[in-house]
Amino acid sequence: MFGAPDPIRVLLADDDVVVRTGLAALLARRPPIEVVGEAADGLSALGAALSLRPHVLVMDVRMPVMDGITATRRLLSDWTTPEPRPRVLILSTFDSDEYVHSALRAGASGFLRKDASPDEIAHAVRVVAAGDGMLSPGVTGRLIQQTVRRMVEPEESELAGTELLTRRDVEVVRLVASGLSNAGIAAELGLSEPSVKNRVTKVLAKLGLDNRVQLAIFALKVGLARLS
Repeated sequence: MFGAPDPIRVLLADDDVVVRTGLAALLARRPPIEVVGEAADGLSALGAALSLRPHVLVMDVRMPVMDGITATRRLLSDWTTPEPRPRVLILSTFDSDEYVHSALRAGASGFLRKDASPDEIAHAVRVVAAGDGMLSPGVTGRLIQQTVRRMVEPEESELAGTELLTRRDVEVVRLVASGLSNAGIAAELGLSEPSVKNRVTKVLAKLGLDNRVQLAIFALKVGLARLS
């Protein structure tokens, strides 16, 4: 998916009705986002996602019956309908490393703290709906630093992956690893932002990676980039 759908159908999952009501109100004022349903726990969110077919599921972590990370894993692994799988944006009071790592391993496309501004939350919904990843400021760098500290030698399959990359791919990968956004990479290389976005998507597919954080870690691991 190279562009966000219009409208962006959103399902909210949070056990706090006040939080759900507030999120629904703030997102409703930011088209093309359309809140199509709410759920008070992870298990209910699974059923609602199957019936409502949202593009994005905004999910809390701590919920009764089934937590948000388990629900994310179940939703994305068990999705068998013809429609594209919903993309999950975790919205949590806590951004502990354990939660962030678990959410990304479960297949979440984004992770934000609940104290993010309304505009930041709406932007994150649009970003993940368009097929990109979105993490709270500071989380990306923290994940990369932790990974580098325990990094081992690259596997043969990872080294082989570099052979699939063109010269332009490598330029883009290095700039992703440096922390630049698609707009920043476009300005640096004299390309259009859609062209950069398309290339990043294709590079992720070539390497079998899910998001930009994994791509940055890959670049560091195989020597295509270094921490500044």
